[in-house]
Amino acid sequence: MWWANFNSNTALPVVPFLPALGTCPLSSDKLALMAPSTALPQDVYRQRLQARTGKLAELDLLRRRCGLVRLAVFALAGCLVWLATQGQLGLWPIAIPLAIFVALVWWQSRVEREMEFARRAIAFYERGLARIENRWHGGGETGDRFIDPHHPYSVDLDIFGRASLFELLSTARTRGGEQKLADWLRAAGAPDELRLRHEAIEELRPLLDLREQLAVLGGDFRVGVNPEHLVAWAARPAALFPKAMRVAAVALAVPMAAALAWWVSTAFVGVVATRVVIALGAVIGGLGLNARVRVLGILESIQEPAHDLDLLSQILELLEKQTFTSPRLMALSKGIGAGGSASGQPASRRIAHLRRLMELLDSRDNYLVRIIGPPILWTTQTAMALAAWHAENGALIPLWLDAVAEMEALSSLANYAFEHPGDTFPELTDGEPVFDAVDVGHPLLSEERSVRNSVRLASPVRLLVVSGSNMSGKSTLLRAVGVNAVLALAGGPVRARHLTISRLSVGASIRTMDSLEEGQSRFMAEILRLKQILELPAPALFLLDELLHGTNSHDRSIGAEGVIRALLKRGAVGIATTHDLSLAAVADQLAPAAVNVHFEDRLEGDRLVFDYKMREGVVTRSNALDLMRAAGLEV
Repeated sequence: MWWANFNSNTALPVVPFLPALGTCPLSSDKLALMAPSTALPQDVYRQRLQARTGKLAELDLLRRRCGLVRLAVFALAGCLVWLATQGQLGLWPIAIPLAIFVALVWWQSRVEREMEFARRAIAFYERGLARIENRWHGGGETGDRFIDPHHPYSVDLDIFGRASLFELLSTARTRGGEQKLADWLRAAGAPDELRLRHEAIEELRPLLDLREQLAVLGGDFRVGVNPEHLVAWAARPAALFPKAMRVAAVALAVPMAAALAWWVSTAFVGVVATRVVIALGAVIGGLGLNARVRVLGILESIQEPAHDLDLLSQILELLEKQTFTSPRLMALSKGIGAGGSASGQPASRRIAHLRRLMELLDSRDNYLVRIIGPPILWTTQTAMALAAWHAENGALIPLWLDAVAEMEALSSLANYAFEHPGDTFPELTDGEPVFDAVDVGHPLLSEERSVRNSVRLASPVRLLVVSGSNMSGKSTLLRAVGVNAVLALAGGPVRARHLTISRLSVGASIRTMDSLEEGQSRFMAEILRLKQILELPAPALFLLDELLHGTNSHDRSIGAEGVIRALLKRGAVGIATTHDLSLAAVADQLAPAAVNVHFEDRLEGDRLVFDYKMREGVVTRSNALDLMRAAGLEV
């Protein structure tokens, strides 16, 4: 297959002159090919992008040539028809160009399908390069629906929204996969669970072919399999029909179809045929009316959840073909296997069967089915088949969806790990609260812009009080620590040379805003956020920016000291930034549990210069007046 054809022993991708038309990303038995471990991810992406672009050009040329041949064959058929009308040729030779024309139409449709696969693969690698080159903002799924202003850290740390951590990470194709990734980013996992995710991500990291094939499956990128509706439908009691009724429906439909054909052949005037049709119609009508209420209930319950199943069945089939070795992936693979089904079929075939039943149901809008459907109980029999499918497979749907969702979330983190080989997996500890990072940087900043600092919150140090001038890097440090903590506690790699972290409840007060809708001032919003952080499950990691700066200096000093002491009393660790040096004095009182650090700047001519490096001690100068003067204010 051209989209998986990458020779890991050579420097360039191997591209066959012509793909096996009609193949799809599911046609391989195993994805054994892996990206070369020594190549830079951007080089691998560029090589594959070049190969897919070249293949798209080849396919487009083939499509245009096929179109010209079709036109010529059509013209030939027209000539033969003209000759036949003139009595110079029989009708049978016309069948030859018509058969060729139909074959060419089929061939061209397969070529166009291959072209669509190529376009999606190109988009996959272009998007990957954009992430690596820090051009990804606004180009992916932002996860806006997960934004919660009352969450203890997601808004403050840019977890969701445009240019967010979710947009950087998510490559999920289903809403369930996005939901699973969002859940991981919003709540810390247990250390044992995170270790299993590490092993799974390490196994998935080199499987670039698998991630590419996931990207080209299904229709448009935003194909939505709605897991909530599908799970809710699966949880409903199955409305099974009596076996005798199902047998009767089939037994009546077959002779009815034959009777209709007989009646039509007699030009609707055959007396015997008419009587047979009327008699069978009366019996079928009675059966249909008897089942009508249950049929309508089934149709109403299935319409919303069972659409957009094509992508889900293809993802399941792709994952069923894989052989995994890590415990977590093996468990997920087993979850989508044939276990639990009386038919013994894998999940992908059963979901595909459901999709075919839905297609039969949707075909009721076809004019021919509208005519012949009622006499042969088309809708009733389809509803019966749906009820039987529901009874056999309903309990397994949540397991399949959860397995696919987790596989997609793991794949998203594996994709990030592949594209950022310098990021490392954190060391997870079950002991006392700790966040000990060496050379930690902000994952949402490019490597060129990111200035790394080491942050140690481990016994005996539990609090860093960060002072410094405006724009010197205090808030960025808070976000770097917070985002890396979220990544680590979701199971992903972190932007640090080394990180040791325990399970922590993260809370941040960095971007609290007033709310006209809720009638809250900014200061009240900050107070409520601080209360929320104090009530987090212990131990917590708190990140407080300019603590209580919305009130006067006297109240701020007393209130900030009280909040800090309360947090430390609850066993929390964290960082607080401040312009008010009275809080720095509190750190001296709490030593050795608290340490003062600072950022600074220097004035070069009329320009302020920042190095964004954290230093020990309290800042000794302020740049507020310098910044106001630089902006043109007369102060």
